[in-house]
Amino acid sequence: MAAIAAFEQSSAPSAWAFLDKAMVIADMRARVQDPFQVNQGGQPFCGPAAVLFTLLQKQPLRYVEMCQSLFLIGGFQGSSHYLASSDRLRQDSRGNLQMGQADWMVLATLRDVESIIFPVEPNAPDIVRNLAGMTKSWEMKGWVQEILGYRHVAYDHAYLMNDISAMQDAAAALQAGGVAFALITAEGMLGNNPPMLPFPSHWIALLGNISVQGDPVTFDIYTWSKQLRLTMDAGSFKKYLWATVTGTP
Repeated sequence: MAAIAAFEQSSAPSAWAFLDKAMVIADMRARVQDPFQVNQGGQPFCGPAAVLFTLLQKQPLRYVEMCQSLFLIGGFQGSSHYLASSDRLRQDSRGNLQMGQADWMVLATLRDVESIIFPVEPNAPDIVRNLAGMTKSWEMKGWVQEILGYRHVAYDHAYLMNDISAMQDAAAALQAGGVAFALITAEGMLGNNPPMLPFPSHWIALLGNISVQGDPVTFDIYTWSKQLRLTMDAGSFKKYLWATVTGTP
């Protein structure tokens, strides 16, 4: 992509003292070629990772421009306001980031903008990282507007009662050229270690092929740098789906 080559040739200094431009560029190229390369790694950034993956699928040039602006001046323009990384985040972004540098730069910035109390640090204790990385539904709605640029954004509560209608709304959003995300209990829906008491723990991007009428329930998702087709009984679906967020033009 010409935009990446132009960024690569630029001699402008970086706003991030400890990120390596060559590694950031390599990460960007890999993700433009294959959006499934986006990976939250060892960080609790599932919400922004799902949004970033979707941005790469839908608007790769926007992704490149956003990364370039973040790297050079520490922030970028969203749909309605400017999003800036903090000086503290840029100085703390060193050592083992537990993910690719380009992914860290974007995902940590999105979390840093939203995290008022807990700092976003790559190697903080797990409890601090998990609290700082916890993505709320209103944050997902904001990113769908500011990062992805969708004007019409909706939240559907799904737990136990409205699960089918929430997924039907998600399917309709995807068919209309929009995007859809779901908040789930990952331990039950993705793993083999269901908790005794379900709890919302993970955001995923919904990709389509949604079938929720009858048993089993099936649909395609992005999570953890992979595309998966989930198949589960209707009871598990009701128990482990908490909410959806959709965006349409």
